[in-house]
Amino acid sequence: MAVDRVAVIGAGNVGATTASRIVDHDLADVVLYDVVPGLAEGKALDILQALPLTKSGRTVRGTTEFNEIGAADIFVITAGIRRGPGMSRSDLLKKNADIISGICKQIARQSPDSIVIMVTNPLDAMAYLAYRVTGFDGARVMGMAGLLDSSRFRAFIAQRAGVPYGEVDALVLGGHGDLMVPVVSRTTLSGVPLGEKMTVTEIEELVERTRNAGGEIVSLLKNASAFYAPAEAVATMVANIVRDEPGLLSASVLLQGECGIDGIFLGVPVRLGRRGVQEIVNMELDPAEEAALHRSANQVRENIFELDQLHPY
Repeated sequence: MAVDRVAVIGAGNVGATTASRIVDHDLADVVLYDVVPGLAEGKALDILQALPLTKSGRTVRGTTEFNEIGAADIFVITAGIRRGPGMSRSDLLKKNADIISGICKQIARQSPDSIVIMVTNPLDAMAYLAYRVTGFDGARVMGMAGLLDSSRFRAFIAQRAGVPYGEVDALVLGGHGDLMVPVVSRTTLSGVPLGEKMTVTEIEELVERTRNAGGEIVSLLKNASAFYAPAEAVATMVANIVRDEPGLLSASVLLQGECGIDGIFLGVPVRLGRRGVQEIVNMELDPAEEAALHRSANQVRENIFELDQLHPY
């Protein structure tokens, strides 16, 4: 599948920055969509005016009409609401499920051969919902989270060690939440196992900071959440698909017995390409990490069970 057009659904901070990164990287033309009048059009126009400076050969436009997107090859879904004061997890799940379900029905009608990348939270449950509503093959639906969490873990390690970010190799698996699993046993710093470079206490502090990374940003911004790193993570996934260069990364994908887990979306090592998820890589974990991955899977399964009760497909 040649990728010519990416549709980004939702023109908030994450969506607009994602659109900018995709065209800046010269990956595809972008249509930015939002229901708020003028929001997608205004941000797309701003991005467009920067393209002569980035020397991109791509273009971007905004719209409030879903049918004006046309047929897109990849849909990146960032639409939805953040959990606000007094809102329960169930409230957030229901409200975003209603939004995502409507979007996915339109995607299935308009672009039945497309690939969907989910960004909306609760991410693993929303990726599962997209899979159920679109009826797409599981290889064409995925969630962006593990790549973001892995980048955060790598950034914190490099910052603590005082080395370039490229010197750190690490993956974070599991659900996008407080039970995510930074795979310390496979993490290296300058090619050396992390445990040989840092103390157990230092590593535990970095793991905990990674799990709370999104909340740390929210506590600083007060009325907003992270968007630069999430947008770059999405652009990286799009690049792997567009260029058909399946490097190893972590993404939330449908598991059908892999890693001993079945019937849910969960962050695991994968390779992406023009057909979507080309391979789910079985990575050897130590016993504690494997147990942690299954605990994370159980948390995601609870969300999906609740979603199944709340939402008719």
